[in-house]
Amino acid sequence: MKINQDMRLRLEKRELQAMKGSQTSASFKASMETQSGKLRLEQLTVMLSDIEVFGKKLAKSRNLKDLARFKGLVKRFVKETVDNGLNIETSRSFDIYGNTRTLALVKALDEKLIELTEEMMDQEKPSIDLIERIGEIKGLLINLYT
Repeated sequence: MKINQDMRLRLEKRELQAMKGSQTSASFKASMETQSGKLRLEQLTVMLSDIEVFGKKLAKSRNLKDLARFKGLVKRFVKETVDNGLNIETSRSFDIYGNTRTLALVKALDEKLIELTEEMMDQEKPSIDLIERIGEIKGLLINLYT
């Protein structure tokens, strides 16, 4: 059975269109990933500024309601950064116990939040120590962010 020239040309056109479509979808996928990465970065920047503003409010008010909200904001920020994998690229090293650097940073952040809670419960501490803890937490968040 002979395949005529018209059928052969149609097959070649379909193959070319399929190859062209796959190249377009690959560049589209790359541009979508870039844009979603930028959007996530903007959201994290907004969350970090909210944490900073609320940290200043907490330093002034020193009440448990504000402390709970501050802790919630910090935990949400940590969850977003870990879920989106922003820091997994930069820290793939393991310590002697097999934990990654990221987990150590999150653990250190949790310890600082516990210290902040204890300081809020103890009304005898001066507010300078409280501001110092908020600054340390902000520094850890910036390390996690970058």
